Amino acid sequence: MEIKELLKTARGIWGNQKLTLSQIIVRMGKVFGDICRWERDYARDKATHTDEELKKEMGNIIFSAIRWCDDLGYDPEECIRLAIDCQKKLSEELREEGKQ
Repeated sequence: MEIKELLKTARGIWGNQKLTLSQIIVRMGKVFGDICRWERDYARDKATHTDEELKKEMGNIIFSAIRWCDDLGYDPEECIRLAIDCQKKLSEELREEGKQ
């Protein structure tokens, strides 16, 4: 799957409405909360704690983030490149400090 194709699919599902940063934060918080509840592992939540459910939530973050980048006027591929560069730099710094 290409990022551009995923964005096109997302627009097909959600239309061309652009969310604001505030709206994105609320939606991101919902998905993050679902993952937190999965990790918290309360007895009342165990019925929904399957690998399939966790994979779905991880996919929701990935798939939605592509659209959210676009909503904010950013190129999702550029955002991903910036994140990769940042993580490489941090990983190198941690290795040099003996923390990785």
